[in-house]
Amino acid sequence: MKEVFIVADNIISPIGNTTTENFANLVRDISAVKQHTNMQMADEPFYAALFDAGKDFTGNNSYTKFEELLIASIAEVLEQSDVDPASEKTMLIISTTKGNISLLETEVYNESLRKRMALYTSADLIAKHFHFVNKPLIVSNACISGVLAIVTGMRLIRSGRYENIIVAGADIITKFVLSGFQSFQALSNNICKPFDKNRDGINLGECAATVILSSNKNSNNDIKAVSGSISNDANHISGPSRTGDELYQAIDIAMQDASLDPEDIDFISAHGTATAYNDEMEAKAIALAKLESSPVNSLKGYYGHTLGAAGLIESVISIQSLKENIVLPTKGFEEHGVSKPITVCNEIIEKPLKNVLKTASGFGSCNAALIFSKQ
Repeated sequence: MKEVFIVADNIISPIGNTTTENFANLVRDISAVKQHTNMQMADEPFYAALFDAGKDFTGNNSYTKFEELLIASIAEVLEQSDVDPASEKTMLIISTTKGNISLLETEVYNESLRKRMALYTSADLIAKHFHFVNKPLIVSNACISGVLAIVTGMRLIRSGRYENIIVAGADIITKFVLSGFQSFQALSNNICKPFDKNRDGINLGECAATVILSSNKNSNNDIKAVSGSISNDANHISGPSRTGDELYQAIDIAMQDASLDPEDIDFISAHGTATAYNDEMEAKAIALAKLESSPVNSLKGYYGHTLGAAGLIESVISIQSLKENIVLPTKGFEEHGVSKPITVCNEIIEKPLKNVLKTASGFGSCNAALIFSKQ
């Protein structure tokens, strides 16, 4: 089976334009989540991780903010590598949940707008910008989209059809998105508190992240994507499983495919949304996998929930953690608040790291697990 290496990666967020900048700020406990007062988005102040108004990502106003974010992130990873987008052995995968849905707030809905909003339109524009010859693939499966996109890219490389897959994800926060989560009464009025006894909901966030997966090894390829699995518990359109069995199934398959035992997992990058049911479900799945002793972190208190980019941004930070031998804490966590005795990390841990498990769950009861390993 072909090995899949991480050739390059990038994060563009409100706290940095590169992976290095972002990781350094996380180590310094700098969060992108702040209170915002914006009457065009919400009647009341809200906590979220947002870019400054008017921030220019590409200098080309023919693209939407969503597309500019993706272009800027992809451009940065291409500068780090010798991967040729125009090669028939290179493919682009884009992960998002909402894409250009914000256009509904500013434009009159008609057939032209429908086509402009379509995810394939954005994908084609971005592919054309970088001269990809292969048709891009869109992955939009709720909040596992980022992890699922990486798993899909890994499988395509292992099939032998492609040598390089560029996986990019982004979402932006708009009134449409914000009001949707408000209708669920799912938003916290403070920085969120994953796995904490007093957790009361999520923060939203916007960012872009990109990784290049490759079958080609060079001296800088010290991190591999080794296995991944997807499951669906069919519990509810917005509520996760009450048992954690189905996320556990994805974790178990990923660990079996990687030939790893529970003691081999050095830390877990959890979805950790800080909602009552998601965190409880994840804790049960982690316990079922006998991973209670592995340090668990959630980055939602730093970036908010970045939707279709969440699995990517958290994967990139996990990759950087493996390189730096640093497990980041779970911002906002103070008191254990789930029914299983998992080990939620609340301070920086420095130790040799080799394997990280990334988990994700989303609306529609979808679940994903992905394992990265250091050579």
